[in-house]
Amino acid sequence: MNGIICVNKPQDFTSFDVVAKLRGILRIRKLGHGGTLDPMATGVLPVFVGTAAKACDMMPDNSKSYRAGFKFGLVSDTQDITGEILKTFDIPVKYDDIKSVLNDFTGKILQTPPMYSAVQVNGQRLYDLARKGIEVERPAREIFVEKIQITEYNEETRTGTLEIFCGKGTYVRTLINDIGEKLNCGGIMTSLMRTSSGGFTLDDCYDFDSIKKAVDENYIEDLIIPTERIFSSLDKIYLNEVQTRMYKNGVRLDLARIKNIKENITEYSVYGSDGVFIGVAKADYENNVLCVRKNFA
Repeated sequence: MNGIICVNKPQDFTSFDVVAKLRGILRIRKLGHGGTLDPMATGVLPVFVGTAAKACDMMPDNSKSYRAGFKFGLVSDTQDITGEILKTFDIPVKYDDIKSVLNDFTGKILQTPPMYSAVQVNGQRLYDLARKGIEVERPAREIFVEKIQITEYNEETRTGTLEIFCGKGTYVRTLINDIGEKLNCGGIMTSLMRTSSGGFTLDDCYDFDSIKKAVDENYIEDLIIPTERIFSSLDKIYLNEVQTRMYKNGVRLDLARIKNIKENITEYSVYGSDGVFIGVAKADYENNVLCVRKNFA
């Protein structure tokens, strides 16, 4: 069993909890997940099964989208509703006020990771320090936010929903906290659903009961997405029988002997002589060789 199975992560599960649960259901040890979700979050969590687990950290498409609930007028230590409320504000916040600042949080921006996060500073997880009441300096990191839009907002309760389209490493609760800070009113995240991740959407997802039923009734393979879908954005190259054998053994191939190589493209999805996807390779034009980046055969 090799490929990706997308789980609609339930609330109060960590991403590691999901993997542990699936190990029991699928009766397979080799699993990994793509893109950590906080316990309070729900939604798209791709789980990599078997040889596909090698692809966890190399997805070409790192785009994600979220539907996030928020409330202005509050600041918490976790930047969401699960934390301790540190400050409250009675400042009214209009719809137009919010809309006027959203452009400041799109494009390439710098974001400081929250203390309650898995980011490591000097070899220590920030959430371990935060639980001890220790706060440390965190270097700001560049993130990319493609778009933020307000889909609901109640000016009386100062609550609403944002749709956020962003890249890897974006903390949505920090975005909401920073928007609240910009408006001088504070803000916390009240709910979070990831609606897409790396090209996978909620339509691709299953809950635990559906996955267990598929295992029990012997159609689990129907729920598994082929590994090659992750790399569908890459140009394809097809090897002959000898090249296929060499590639599977990790041998560098002569670029001049491979069809469909384009000099402006460095990364390719690789198919064997039987037309089956076998891996990802990188073209080294300086040395005129094709190097195995990851072998899924």
